[in-house]
Amino acid sequence: MSKRDELLNRFGSNLAESMGAGRQSGQGAAPASDRPAGPNPHQGTNRLRTAVEIEVDRIEPDPDQPRQEFDPDAIARLAASIESHGQLQPIAVRWVPDRGRYVVVAGERRWRAIKHAGRAKVAAVILEGDRSPEQILELQLIENCIREDLKPVEQARAFKTLMDANAWTASRLAEALNLTGASVSRALALLDLPTAVQASVDDGRLAPSVAYEISKVDDPTEQEDLAAEVVSAKLNRAETAEVVRRRKSEGQGGRRPGKAKAKPRKVTTRTYRTSTGYKVTVEHRKGTDPDSILDALKEIITQIETSVSTNAEAA
Repeated sequence: MSKRDELLNRFGSNLAESMGAGRQSGQGAAPASDRPAGPNPHQGTNRLRTAVEIEVDRIEPDPDQPRQEFDPDAIARLAASIESHGQLQPIAVRWVPDRGRYVVVAGERRWRAIKHAGRAKVAAVILEGDRSPEQILELQLIENCIREDLKPVEQARAFKTLMDANAWTASRLAEALNLTGASVSRALALLDLPTAVQASVDDGRLAPSVAYEISKVDDPTEQEDLAAEVVSAKLNRAETAEVVRRRKSEGQGGRRPGKAKAKPRKVTTRTYRTSTGYKVTVEHRKGTDPDSILDALKEIITQIETSVSTNAEAA
C-alpha cells in the first residue's frame, strides 16, 4: 500500500470514528475496518495541470486555422446542446504573449457555441511549449480530419499549405496525418479546378470523388461544362469517369502516323436522368444550351408520338 493510500485509509477511519461509526449498537454492527472496501473512482487517474476553465473573452480564434466558415444554425444547435447537457469535451488553446490572449488550436466550434450560449467560462486544455505555425496547422488538420469538420476545398488548401511549409510530398503528408496517399492526391486535385466547380464541391452539389474525375479534363472551360452536366444529370463517379474517358478518346483518336494532327472537334454532352430510370443523352458539336436542348427534345417527342400513332394504326 502506498503512503498516500495509507494516509487516506487512516483519515477515513478517524473520520468514521468521529461520527460514531464502529460503535456497538443494539444490532452489533461490525467495525468499519472489517467491511469490504468499495471501488475507488480515483484509481488509475491523474489530474492534468493544464486542464482549466478560462473566461470566454480571454480566448480568440486562430486567423490561420484551416476552417474558415462556420454554419450559424449548426452553432446555435450546438449551443442548445451545451445549455442542456453542459460542455462534454474541452477545447485546446495556447497562450500567445504578444496578444495577451489564449488562441484556439482545436475546438473553435465549441468555443463559438459556448459564447452563443452565454456562458462565462469554457473548459480547455492548455498546450504548453513553443510550437511553430506548421506544427499548429498539423494539429488542427489532424483534429479536423478526425472530426470531418473541414469542407473539401478547405482541407485541400490546408494540405497544400502544410506541404509547402515543410517541403513535404503528398505521401509524406499522408503519413503525418495517417491518411492514404490516394485520398491526399484526390484532395489536392480539387485545387486545379475552376472556382465555380470548387464552390459546387463545397456546397455539396458535387461529390469530391466526382470532382476528381472532372479534374482529369485539361481545359478549365470544359471542366466547368462537364461539372454543370454532372450536377444536372446527377451522374455518379463511374458515369463521370466514363464521360471523361470518352471525351479524351475523341480528342486523341483518329490520327495516323506521319499525318498532321487534326484539330479535334469539341463535342458537348449532357445526360439527364428520369424518375423512371431512363437516361437521355444530348450531344452537339457546337455546344449546348438549355433553349436548344429543349427545342431538340420537343422535336424528338413529336417523332416518338408520330411513331406510336403509326404503330397503333398499323395494329
